[in-house]
Amino acid sequence: MHGRTLETASPFSIASIIVSMTIAAIGSGIMATYVPFVLTGTGASWAASVAVPALAFGGLIGCVVGGPLIRRVGHARLFACSMAMVIIAAVLVAADLPPVWWVLARGIYGAASNVNFIIAQSWLNHAASNEWRGRAMSFFYMAFILGLGAGALLFGQIPSGGNLAPLVVIFVTAFSILPIGLTRLPNPPPPASVSVDVRMAWRISPVGLVGVLASGGLSMVVQGFTPIYAATNQVPRGDIALMMFVMQTGLLFVQYPLGMLSDRIDRRYVLLITCAIIVAAGVAALFVSFSTIVVLMIVFLIFGGSIETVYSVANAHANDRADPGDFVPLSSTLLVAWSTAATIVPLGITLLAPVFGQHTFIYAIILVAIAYAAYVIWRLREREAVPTGERENFGIRSAQMPNASVLTDPASDPASNKGAK
Repeated sequence: MHGRTLETASPFSIASIIVSMTIAAIGSGIMATYVPFVLTGTGASWAASVAVPALAFGGLIGCVVGGPLIRRVGHARLFACSMAMVIIAAVLVAADLPPVWWVLARGIYGAASNVNFIIAQSWLNHAASNEWRGRAMSFFYMAFILGLGAGALLFGQIPSGGNLAPLVVIFVTAFSILPIGLTRLPNPPPPASVSVDVRMAWRISPVGLVGVLASGGLSMVVQGFTPIYAATNQVPRGDIALMMFVMQTGLLFVQYPLGMLSDRIDRRYVLLITCAIIVAAGVAALFVSFSTIVVLMIVFLIFGGSIETVYSVANAHANDRADPGDFVPLSSTLLVAWSTAATIVPLGITLLAPVFGQHTFIYAIILVAIAYAAYVIWRLREREAVPTGERENFGIRSAQMPNASVLTDPASDPASNKGAK
């Protein structure tokens, strides 16, 4: 069945997967803006902050249980179940329960969301042929991220009072099940087990491993705390929604050109440039006033886009140095490292914010970027660059949805086919 799928699948045949995940992303974008806005506005800013690491911790659980659950029930059935868990999380929010239930709801969503990523990425990798797999995955990332932005923008048009926003999330999430439920694509074969080997990842690429760790914390921090920061400063709901939408476009305007540059020069130099951009944008974010909201939106576009770039370039740098037999354990190790950092760093910021104030998340991002840049400079003196002809081509990737397919089937890892691109 696997061989026939690869032979007969066309770019159009995977549309159902991309459409389903993009529709689901709209609901996610609404909820990611609605929850911190409402909790901050009602005086439960502590819950808004705790919800960020809760989301990441749920995602880590999803990474652990996703593969075994797919092996037990299959891709299509688990997709419906995980979407049902997203709906349950939205119902908990819509029910107007105490804030602690909202935190629990975000944890449930984090777990279900990562399971959805694992299913979608695994299915796409199985259905796509080597000739167009990279383009398909890049389009998938772009569609999902723009769906998140569209959801944030839609939130700006929904009354924040009452429970209409979570009801809209319930509607679009239920609707997102239909394209996958009606697809004619065969289920991929049962997943194999994949090992996680931190020592191996460190041996192959310390810069890649540390970069993915850094990007895990940075991405979750900037995406989770920006709406809290804006709501705390009494920014109108419509402007917060627009800011979150603009941040998502950084994937196109910042990551893509830097990624293309990394195909032409040593990727570590691109990582240094990216860290410098993060620091500059962070300093600007500290001083640009909310009264000049358009300028602030541009600053956060660069902020978010450069943070996304750290993940994609560090990941590509690690794969450049890996042998074919190491692609799968390397990718799965990087995924777990990303999820772990995405849990720990936001939790630390939540604990430190009462001491250092509302700018704590910006201070943390600047410090992490400086520390990572210093480490990259040190490594540049220790190891030569990989020749350009021996690298894989850069593809757009998002730190908000890292490569989760490796947790289900080693054969599906796009890196194992990089020689066929």
